[in-house]
Amino acid sequence: MQTRDQSRNTSVASHITLPESVMFDTSLGPYLTASDSAQGLSMRSAVAEGCLQNRMLSALSPEERARLLPSMRRIPLTLGQVIYESGTPLNFAYLPTTSIVSSVYTTQEGATAQMALIGNEGIAGIELFLDRDTAHYRTVVQIAGEAIRVSSKALQAEFARGGAFQHIILRYSNILLTQLSQTTICNQLHSVEQRLCRWLLECNDRVSGNELPMTQENIANMLGVRREGVTIAAGRLQEAGLIRYSRGHIHILHRDGLEAIACECYRVVGLEANYPPAAASARQIAR
Repeated sequence: MQTRDQSRNTSVASHITLPESVMFDTSLGPYLTASDSAQGLSMRSAVAEGCLQNRMLSALSPEERARLLPSMRRIPLTLGQVIYESGTPLNFAYLPTTSIVSSVYTTQEGATAQMALIGNEGIAGIELFLDRDTAHYRTVVQIAGEAIRVSSKALQAEFARGGAFQHIILRYSNILLTQLSQTTICNQLHSVEQRLCRWLLECNDRVSGNELPMTQENIANMLGVRREGVTIAAGRLQEAGLIRYSRGHIHILHRDGLEAIACECYRVVGLEANYPPAAASARQIAR
């Protein structure tokens, strides 16, 4: 498989009824109020489409999404933006749609390593549902794009209902625990080249298209290795015709080749194998 088309079917957007009180950040250019008489219809479609681009939200029923919509904001996230610092209050959670964020651990000496990668399959701020009201890790935007920001109180109230949302959150918590444990194993046992392939594939799974805007220095920080190690590993992959690197952009040319080199950690936490549950299945289990 050479490409990965992750476009979402948004034809069901018109089936979602938005309360007219739903408001969006007016300081963010195109994100106007949903109650604006001139923009109301188009904004309803835009908000519904945004929700459906996140796999957790799209697994909910229209009624379940409607309960959360009044507390939602559709916002842009920029490269390098810090959405949480370790120990800061979790007033909001972020559900990426076209962006990717990383939970990063920083040592006292300043060294960094990625603990978890979160894209349109998940949520940043999972601690909200684990009896914690502050962020455990620093969370940074790795690939710019959009996200749905939701107030913590609204998410906790929906979780307390014990329905499909609770089931999805608990299942995703397990996926994150698997990712954390595998990352620890991977950093200890596997080569930089294997880890680089895994990381590129994980990012590619979460974006549309095969171009990843990132620098070797950024990758080194996420993998917790020296930049020189990434330069050597990326050079080998480029010589093999698997990627093309230029001016802060990595183009994935041959996914199968990357998968052949990547360690088994990629397959253990693979998105398609583990997540998300079908919406109907989640609602049935919740009952």
